[in-house]
Amino acid sequence: MATQNGEIRFLTPQQSDVKKKKYCRFKKSGIKYIDYKDPEFLKKFLNEQGKLLPRRITGTSLKYQRRVAQAVKRARHIALLPFVTDLLK
Repeated sequence: MATQNGEIRFLTPQQSDVKKKKYCRFKKSGIKYIDYKDPEFLKKFLNEQGKLLPRRITGTSLKYQRRVAQAVKRARHIALLPFVTDLLK
């Protein structure tokens, strides 16, 4: 439906693909220390093969991504997390 001044109006609003802005869950929650002895929390940052998920997917800031990586490496070293696996989750 077009009006006289060239403006287009729709009966229902158009759906736009508005993606939520990714945020760092550590900054938002105020987490200062990432515990390597908590494997269930660290599994959120691993994919099915046991690899670390990148920052662009998790939304974690660079500072905390480094801390997560260090915590995962420590947890792997003391056998709380596997190095390689099939269907971790």
